[in-house]
Amino acid sequence: MAAGVALITGASAGLGVDFARQLSAKGKRLVLVARRKDRLDALAAELGNARSIGEDLSLPGAIDRLMAELAAHGEHVELLINNAGFGLTGRFAELDGKRQRQMIDLNCGTLTELAYVVLPGMVERRSGAILNVASTAAFQPGPGMAVYFATKAFVLSFSEALHEEVKRHGVIVSALCPGPTATEFGEVAGFKPSGPSAKLFVDMAAVSASVVRAGLAGLEKRQAIVVPGMINKATAQAHRFFPRSWVRRIAGTIKL
Repeated sequence: MAAGVALITGASAGLGVDFARQLSAKGKRLVLVARRKDRLDALAAELGNARSIGEDLSLPGAIDRLMAELAAHGEHVELLINNAGFGLTGRFAELDGKRQRQMIDLNCGTLTELAYVVLPGMVERRSGAILNVASTAAFQPGPGMAVYFATKAFVLSFSEALHEEVKRHGVIVSALCPGPTATEFGEVAGFKPSGPSAKLFVDMAAVSASVVRAGLAGLEKRQAIVVPGMINKATAQAHRFFPRSWVRRIAGTIKL
């Protein structure tokens, strides 16, 4: 009989590491996936109930290779943490086009394909869960990070739709929408160390472990959307109280 595992993508840093630690503490058997195999190996050794797979999920055929690896070990996914992704800061026309397409492919395409390959088994077993990591960026447009905000809007909409489709089959799908969080995100996105956006992240950043804790608690409560923190909850609803033209102008005044 196949063993159920929690599959965590983007597990080599930030939220992914804390998902691994907290799920390990709950006794889950883990499979950790990311590009940086050395980091994964160190984390798996620390946890003891995890194994690592080095894979760049943005590459063609990566998910087929991943699923073949799971099958070879007699494993099926009972919990998917769709955490892999990144952002880029800058004006759309000035950023590298290929890198922006990679962001779309990873943040949206890979997340969608992984959900597609694991959901049928969950529905058949009438149990399982998917937690897709979105962002408070999902609730409004983001001039200066246009593609990133758009990818997270996709993740939120997709997750809500799946939540309704599969809940009657005993499967849970949730979108975790954190605000600024103390991870490597800002560095990868290209925030200037002394710029306003970097300062915003430092001043407002939540602790990664607390974000993960909120996400897992929301999943257990079968919530479709989890927004950790009162300030984030309020900003996520700004579009309900102000015209969208105001919201996007305010977002566009932040110099990146």
